[in-house]
Amino acid sequence: MEASGAQFAVKDRRPDALGALRGLPDELICAILGFLSARDVARLACVSSVMYIFCNEEPLWMSLCLNNTDGLLQYKGSWKKTFIHLQEHIAEGDEDIGSKPLLFDGFSSLFLYRRLYRCYTRLEGFYADDGVVERRNELSLEQFQNEYDGKKPVLITGLADSWPAKKMWTVEQLLSKNGDTAFRISQRSPRKIKMKLKDYVSYINLQHDEDPLYIFDDKFGDAAPTLLKDYHVPHLFNEDFFDVLDRDKRPPFRWLIIGPERSGASWHVDPALTSAWNTLLCGRKRWALYPPGRVPFGVTVHVNEEDGDVNIDTPSSLQWWLDYYPLLPVEDKPIEFTQLPGETIFIPSGWWHCVLNLETTIAVTQNFVNSTNFEFVCLDMAPGYRHKGVCRAGLLALSHENVGVMHEKWCIDQDELNSRKLSPNGKRPRSDEVEDDMRPPKSSHCAAKCCKLWNCELPYEINFLSTFLDEERDHYTSLWSSGNCIGQREIREWLCKLWVEKKGIRDLIWKGACIALNAGKWLECVGKICEFHDLPSPTDDEKLPAGSGSNPVYLIGDSVIKICVEGGLESSLYGLGTELEFYNILQKVCTPLKDHVPHILASGIVYLVNGAYTVVSWDGGGLPEVIVNSGLVTGDSSDYRSHFGAWRRKLFEHRKACTPELQSTSSAVSTTMWPYIITRRCQGKMFAQIRESLSWKDAQILASFLGEQLSHLHRLPLPPFETALLSDLKPNMGWPTAPNTLGLVSNGSCFATEFQAFIRTLAIKKENVIERLTKWEVPIAKNLMETVKEYIPDDLKKFVLLCEGKTCTWIHSDIMDDNVYMEPSTDSASDSSCTDGRVGEGVVKSWKPSYILDFSDLTTGDPLLDLIPIHMDVFRGDVSLLKQLLSSYKLPFFKKEHEQKQATDSKFQRLSYHAMCYCILHDEDVLSAIFSIWEGLRSANSWEEVEEKVWGELNNYNGFS
Repeated sequence: MEASGAQFAVKDRRPDALGALRGLPDELICAILGFLSARDVARLACVSSVMYIFCNEEPLWMSLCLNNTDGLLQYKGSWKKTFIHLQEHIAEGDEDIGSKPLLFDGFSSLFLYRRLYRCYTRLEGFYADDGVVERRNELSLEQFQNEYDGKKPVLITGLADSWPAKKMWTVEQLLSKNGDTAFRISQRSPRKIKMKLKDYVSYINLQHDEDPLYIFDDKFGDAAPTLLKDYHVPHLFNEDFFDVLDRDKRPPFRWLIIGPERSGASWHVDPALTSAWNTLLCGRKRWALYPPGRVPFGVTVHVNEEDGDVNIDTPSSLQWWLDYYPLLPVEDKPIEFTQLPGETIFIPSGWWHCVLNLETTIAVTQNFVNSTNFEFVCLDMAPGYRHKGVCRAGLLALSHENVGVMHEKWCIDQDELNSRKLSPNGKRPRSDEVEDDMRPPKSSHCAAKCCKLWNCELPYEINFLSTFLDEERDHYTSLWSSGNCIGQREIREWLCKLWVEKKGIRDLIWKGACIALNAGKWLECVGKICEFHDLPSPTDDEKLPAGSGSNPVYLIGDSVIKICVEGGLESSLYGLGTELEFYNILQKVCTPLKDHVPHILASGIVYLVNGAYTVVSWDGGGLPEVIVNSGLVTGDSSDYRSHFGAWRRKLFEHRKACTPELQSTSSAVSTTMWPYIITRRCQGKMFAQIRESLSWKDAQILASFLGEQLSHLHRLPLPPFETALLSDLKPNMGWPTAPNTLGLVSNGSCFATEFQAFIRTLAIKKENVIERLTKWEVPIAKNLMETVKEYIPDDLKKFVLLCEGKTCTWIHSDIMDDNVYMEPSTDSASDSSCTDGRVGEGVVKSWKPSYILDFSDLTTGDPLLDLIPIHMDVFRGDVSLLKQLLSSYKLPFFKKEHEQKQATDSKFQRLSYHAMCYCILHDEDVLSAIFSIWEGLRSANSWEEVEEKVWGELNNYNGFS
C-alpha cells in the first residue's frame, strides 16, 4: 500500500517485516538474496513490505540477469524488466505490466541509501593528478627502457597521433559502422555475455547502475576486423614474447574498452604479472596505482594453497573512491592521475591499478611479455602459492617466522623498510589516522604487525621473489590453476618455441624455464642418463624439454628420452611397467603395429642420492633395489609383472578413484626418483606442428591410418589375467564398494572378470560426477548438470552384460595431436628432408602418418575409449573424419541384439550412449572440450541431444553388427 502521509510518528516496520532475520545487517540480507533463483526472489517479495523492498532492488535483478544469460543481452530500461523479457514471459507491447512500484513508509537503510547515491553520482569534477606519474612526449625506446620499463608508470603523448582511431573512434562513428556488431561485456558473471553496439549505447543512455556494464572484448578483432586497421602497437611495446604462439593458443592480450560514467576496472594486478599499455581515444579516466606488494585498502587477496589460484575481493571502482579512499591518510593515498584523450599509460609488471571512467570513454589496451618482465611471468606460472601471494600482497603474505627469515637472509632492516615508503610524497604512513571502524583496534598486536608489513617496500626483484618458490613442487606433477592466463601444455610449447626462434636471448629464456619448469633439474637428470647409456650429451639446442606433453621429453641426437613424472612415482612406475609389458607382448606377435611404434633402446630409474643423481637399468627383468626399498612393492619382487603390469595398474586406478583424497604412498620419494624410457627418434613432425598446413586428403589418410592402427592395437593379446587380484576389490581392503557393481562376474566368464575393475571404477566416478564437473567449471546448462546422474545408468554392469561380444582390450588413452607423427609423402619436395631423417626447411606438399607415440598411459577397458581423444583433439569434432576412421577400424564394438531383446534397455544398444557416458566419467575434462567445439550444446535441452550431435555417427557404424 502507498504511504498515507498521516501526521503521526511512523512505526519502524523492519522488526515485524523481517521477523527472525531482523538482526541481520542489510548488506548481508542482500548478499543472501543473491544466492536465490529469480522465482524464489519473486516469492519472497510477497512475504512482507521490507522483503518487497529488498527483492526489488535493481542490483539484485542485474545480478540475476547476468547469471542467467548466455549470448546477446538487450536492456529494457530496468533489470527486472530485462530479466522477464529474457525469460520470454512478456510479449512486446506489454512492458508496463506491473511497472508501478509499491511505496512504504517506516523503513530506512543506510546501506541501500549509499548504494542508491552511488548509482546517481556524477563525476564531471572528479579530476585528480598528484604529479607523481610523469607526462612525456616523443619518448625514445632507449629512454623508455632505461627510465620506465619495469620501474614505474609513465603517461606518454603522441603515440596515437597517426592512428585513424584517434579521429574515428567516437561513439557516433563506431555506432554508424558497427551498430549491429556484438561485443563482449565485462562484468562479475561466469557467463560470456555480448551486446550489439547499438543496444549497448542505448543501455548507457538509460542506466543508473552503480557499477555499469562496459565493453571489454578481447576478440573485437574477430567481431570487427576493420578496427585492427585503425591502430598499431606503439614502437615502445613491439617486443612481445607471446607472438611466437599461434593466435588460437596465445592468451587474451588485447581489448577494446568502452564504458560510461561510473564504470571501470576495480583493483587488480594484470594477469601473469605482464605489463600493459592503455591508449585513451575518447573521454577521461581516473587512475589509482600502488607499487607491487602494496594491497590497496579494502582489497583482500586469496591464493589457493593447492593450485596457486589467485582470487581478489575488491569493491567496485566507484565504491572504493567514495567509501574507502576518504578514510586513507594523505601518506597512504595511491598514486593518482587523470588520463586524457590521446594519452597512453604504461603499467609495469606487478603494479596494482584501479580505473574509473569520468564520462563515456573508448580505449584500446594490450598486455605483453618482453625481456624485462619475462622472468616475472614465468615465476607467476611456476607451481606453488607463496610466491604468488608475495608478488601481490608483499610481506603480508608471509607468516611471522618467514618474515624473520627473509629479513635475515636479505639483510633488510625493519626500520629501513618502514622508512622506504612507496607513496607519492615519500613520507612514512600513519596508520593511526585511519578510522577505527575500518581497521583493527589500535591496541591489537596483530594489527600493528600487519601495518608495519604493509608499509614495507617489496623488493620486486626476481632473485628475491624466487626464494618463495616451493622446492617440493614440480611443474609436471602439480595442479595447474584455472586462473593462469595460459594452459600447462601451452607454456611448455611457448618456452620451446622461444628457445628455437629467439636464440639471441637464450640465457634469459633458460632462466625463465628454470623458474617455471625446473628445467635445470631435468637437464641434470638427462645428462646422467646420457652418460650411463653412452649417448651424446645434450647440445645447446637440446637443453629444453621438447613438445607439450605431460612428462619432460628430450630429443638427444637420434634418441628420445622421456622421464616419467606425471602423477607421481607410483603412477609413473605403473605407466612404465605397463608400457614395458606391452612392448614385450608386441615383440612376440606378428602385427603391422610394430612398424608404427617407436623402438625401445633402454629404460631405467634415475634417482637422487647424497645430492647426486644415479642411474640404474630396468628392462622388466625384476625390480631394482631402489624400487624395492621405496616401499611401493610388497611380496615377491622377482617379476615386475606382478607389481607394475597392466592388471595391477587397473587396480591402482580403481584405488585412486575410490580414495582421491589419499596421497600416493610414493609421495616422499616422488621428488627424488623417476623412471625413464629411451626410444629411437622418429622421422617427421608431430601432427600438432603441421595441422594447419594439412590438406583434406592428408587428413583423410590420417583418419584411415588411425583406424587401422587402433584395430591392430585392440587385437593385440592382453597379458594373463591375475584372478587373485579380484580379492583386492573387496571392501575388507579398505576401499569403498561402489553401488550396483557387486556380482559382476556371476557368469564366471573371463571376459566379465577383466571388466570388473573397469566398471567398478566408473561407478565410483559416477558418484562424484557433479563434484568433478563443478570443480572443472564445465560450461554447461543448469538442466544438464541436474540430470547428469539420471543420464548415466544406475547399473553400470549393463555396459558389459547387455552387450554381447564386448571385449576388454588394450587402450592407448592418449592419441592426441602431439602423439601422432607425420612424415613427408614420397611425392613431396625432395629438399624437405635432412640426411639425419628429420624434416628440413624445404616445402612439404603432402604428409602421411607414420608413428603413434607415448604408450605410458596404456590401460585396459572398452575400445570405445580410444575414440574420445582422437575425435576431440585430433579431429576436433569432424564427423566425416570419424566416419573415415571407423571404415578402416572394421572391428565390431559389440554385437547388436535382436529387436525383441532391445525393448527394455534400448539405449545400451546405442554406441553413442556408451561413448557419451565415457566422456562424462572421463579422468580428463572432456566435456569442456565438447562444449568448446560445439558451443551451441551449452544450452542443450538434454544429454541425448549432446550425445546425438557428438557421437551420433557411431550408430551408423557397419562394424556394429
